[in-house]
Amino acid sequence: MNYQETLDFLFQQLPMYQRQGKTAFKKDLTNTLALCETLGKPEQNFKSIHIAGTNGKGSVAHLLASIFQEAGYKAGLYTSPHLKDFRERIKVNGKMISETELVDFVKNNQAKFAGIKPSFFEWTVALAFHYFDRQKVDIAIIETGLGGRLDSTNVIKPELSIITNIGLDHTEILGDTLNQIAFEKAGIIKAQTPVIIGNSSGQKDIFESKAKAESAPIIYAEELLITPKLQSDLKGKYQKENLRTVYTAWWKLRQQGWMISFPQLQAGFKKVVQNTALQGRWQVLQTEPKIILDTAHNREGLVPVMKQLSTESYDTLHIVLGLVKEKKVKEILSLFPKQANYYFCQAHIPRAMNIDSLAQEAQKAGLKGKAYKTVYEAFEGAKRTASKTDLIFVGGSNFVVAEVL
Repeated sequence: MNYQETLDFLFQQLPMYQRQGKTAFKKDLTNTLALCETLGKPEQNFKSIHIAGTNGKGSVAHLLASIFQEAGYKAGLYTSPHLKDFRERIKVNGKMISETELVDFVKNNQAKFAGIKPSFFEWTVALAFHYFDRQKVDIAIIETGLGGRLDSTNVIKPELSIITNIGLDHTEILGDTLNQIAFEKAGIIKAQTPVIIGNSSGQKDIFESKAKAESAPIIYAEELLITPKLQSDLKGKYQKENLRTVYTAWWKLRQQGWMISFPQLQAGFKKVVQNTALQGRWQVLQTEPKIILDTAHNREGLVPVMKQLSTESYDTLHIVLGLVKEKKVKEILSLFPKQANYYFCQAHIPRAMNIDSLAQEAQKAGLKGKAYKTVYEAFEGAKRTASKTDLIFVGGSNFVVAEVL
């Protein structure tokens, strides 16, 4: 198989949450454990930090990787979903896994894994663990895909666990109350392993209960009375909470013996994009007209993004918008400004919300615009219409942002 054929195999022949939604989710770690056993338990050969949460876990993961790189450590980074290239999911010191490594891994393990029948995500986690082991990373920053307790990544024994926050997202899988979702995220808390909670979201009882059962020290970043003024090249104002969470993690990591100075922390914060190639977080593509992309896709993520958008200066606001099926559409559409020209679109994945349904719901919500069959057509329509002094915002879904990129 060549690279493209290997990707086709991973994407099309195996269940994949990114494309299909909840039918791809397996409430079981048996497969991942079997894959790791087959590979010689690579997850036991490197140190790691495990990150769960509703929003911010990708940003926190990239911030951490950046500060470790600035301190001279070899840092692995596993995140999902990708935006442009599958290989964004697995990086070492900001460099994506090579096409050859990916092809060889699938080719060498297809027969071995056949009896296990792994999902797309399980294949990807196994690949990441194998690669980080081969690369002999000093630390691997591992972001959960979904939830925590039953997420495929939850077979590692990390140095530190981090839960960024709790919000109502993926309710069709994780439960439809904050308590249920917090319980799933708290599943990454391990025996005698410190856990940082970025924002407890009113769920301290759940976290305390799990931490007590595991004899795990628990630290709440939100209770930090004094933090220095932290600056980053990530320009979303919502990053303030993520910076505080990572600052708290840095303080704990220093106690654990990791040699990362405060100047290295500051440098890591200021060079996240340069060090890790993170995209899609309040990303400004150009200035005339100004084009901003952001992957926020649930209430907790969109509220601060819409607040920041309202502070921008422009003559006319143009919004390229697409959603996925399982979101609370009415609630999400109510967060978007009515004074804007909308370009409704449907990303090229099975989970994308039907464009006619989206346009109808948007009309009911008082959002005026036109429906386009593809993200490309919607984005081109916005660019054609906008003058140099206007602003184009692209969002609503990771997949809409990915297609624009």
